Amino acid sequence: MKFALVAFQGEPMCFAHVLLNALDMDDKGHEVAIIMEGAACKLIPVMPSPSSLFSKQYNEVLKRGLIKAVCKACANKMGGLEAAEAQGLTIDAEMSGHPSLEKYLTDGYQVITF
Repeated sequence: MKFALVAFQGEPMCFAHVLLNALDMDDKGHEVAIIMEGAACKLIPVMPSPSSLFSKQYNEVLKRGLIKAVCKACANKMGGLEAAEAQGLTIDAEMSGHPSLEKYLTDGYQVITF
């Protein structure tokens, strides 16, 4: 199966569930795409740091290439754009500055929001 996990919440404990589910689904052979939107974009600069509670999971998600899109408008507004670019993440501004979920739906992904 294909899952698009859309992270909107900017609280690390909420975002942790995106990371944990993405890794679990990937481990079980599913195709996973994490899309970072809204306040979640403010976490991009802090999550890789060893002092971050879920840095191990975030860095594993980065290593596996599971973050498929970062909202350009939100990352810019929330202060995560530079870090996203430095981490080599795909910046998506396809839909008036934001990622479009339509392409994921058309490609057979089940969209889950967090």
